[in-house]
Amino acid sequence: MKKTIFIILGYIILFGCTKLDTELYDRIPAEEYTADPILRMSPIYAPMREFLDWGGWWFAQEIAGDGVVAPTRGGDWDDGGKWRVLHQHTWDNNTEAINSMWSRYYNGIQEANKFIEEMEPLAGDPIIDEAIAKAVILRSYYYYLLIDNYGDVPYVTSFLGAPQQPVRNFREEIFYEILREIEENLTLVEPSISTTGVNRGMIFSLLAKLYLNHAVYTGQENPEYWQRAEAWSDSVILLGQYSLEPDALGPFSATNQNSPENIWVIPYHEDRYEGHNLHMRTLHYNSNLTFEMVVGPWNGFAVMESHFNTYGDNDRRKDGFLVGQQYTFAGEPIIDQGAGGVPLIFDPHIPALTMGAGHTPVQIRNSGARVVKFEIARGAKANLSNHFPIFRYADVLLMKAEALIRQGLDGDEYVNLVRQRAIPEAEPWSAVTLEMLLAERGREMFWEGHRRQDLIRFGQFNRAWWEKNESSADRNIFPIPQWAIDVNPNLTEEPVSLN
Repeated sequence: MKKTIFIILGYIILFGCTKLDTELYDRIPAEEYTADPILRMSPIYAPMREFLDWGGWWFAQEIAGDGVVAPTRGGDWDDGGKWRVLHQHTWDNNTEAINSMWSRYYNGIQEANKFIEEMEPLAGDPIIDEAIAKAVILRSYYYYLLIDNYGDVPYVTSFLGAPQQPVRNFREEIFYEILREIEENLTLVEPSISTTGVNRGMIFSLLAKLYLNHAVYTGQENPEYWQRAEAWSDSVILLGQYSLEPDALGPFSATNQNSPENIWVIPYHEDRYEGHNLHMRTLHYNSNLTFEMVVGPWNGFAVMESHFNTYGDNDRRKDGFLVGQQYTFAGEPIIDQGAGGVPLIFDPHIPALTMGAGHTPVQIRNSGARVVKFEIARGAKANLSNHFPIFRYADVLLMKAEALIRQGLDGDEYVNLVRQRAIPEAEPWSAVTLEMLLAERGREMFWEGHRRQDLIRFGQFNRAWWEKNESSADRNIFPIPQWAIDVNPNLTEEPVSLN
């Protein structure tokens, strides 16, 4: 018993747990995880539930990029500057999103390690072996997020034998280790049409993503790895169970649970599995009248004008933004009493990142196009039921195109499948360049948590943009949270080899 307590305390030091009791995650219906025969795996998935909110992942990936902005609106949305520092790349290791990501990823790893050790004595049963393989792959997914966001981190694959104060390991070595673990375990995962549990489409997409970003993680390009990124993208395509929606906004409908583009999703539900509340952060205080919402939104996030202007007027994806005069659900013009009784008109132009003295109430309250890429159902609550795709088919097609282009080959076909879905009358592109592809990824994958990684991979993350100066290359990874260093000073030491 003393040994067990000692080991659990070691996990508090490593992962930053603040309580010893285990939260129950059995409130999501069992059928949502039909791909997993052992429902005790759900705690491994549980940290993903907070990715769009207090888990910090979405904030760090999108607000740190060149498309989403969280302006200070008078007395609202300053929040100690936590949004501004992400936008301007001036964060430190006390910034909230950075703190939150670290603990969520390691909580998932802790649960995976625990599950694997509990199941290993039962190995030999195909059902158990598959469940262990899925837990290993989920653990690798969390380590992928860790090396992507933090670089060199502790790599721990045990529960009872976990070190109390682990040291950091090299990002490159962790990259190779998680590739090995995924590739060794993928054949144990049986074919499945599930989009919530680990499935082959998810595994192949993750491998494509890892190989596509290999130069970031290893520090050098390997031509063979571009070929592997292409091959794993092909593996998704050849499954034959995914396809593009006819409508570019179809994957984000209020009933997108069965979208053919879904590969792996977070299965949000407005009552049973809450956490998808980005609409509350972007919609105006009065937008509840547009959708007959039962709650009032918070009037915050918007689209950077420069990104909004990358969409042509005939681009269906542009309908994922609210601009101009706003109307009630019944079609009556909305009047914004808080701005002096003027019509509620969203202007894509945002005058400043921090709006206050010197700006009019209309500018403060109503500037910036708002995001409705994920459909807001009539009567929406504080949380949406739209599933949120971590991996979807359009991304795979664009990854395939990129892998081809980086090999000096032609990726036009796959870019055009995505682009002409959004602009059917557009002439097909030819000789698509990496610059063109990055811009198209920006339009297609906007608001989905990909932008930071894409900009880093394309060497564009440190350039200047609106209200942001050029940043240094050290901004390509986030610092380890101060609270984690306080309980484990080894995190400040030089990384050591896994070997």
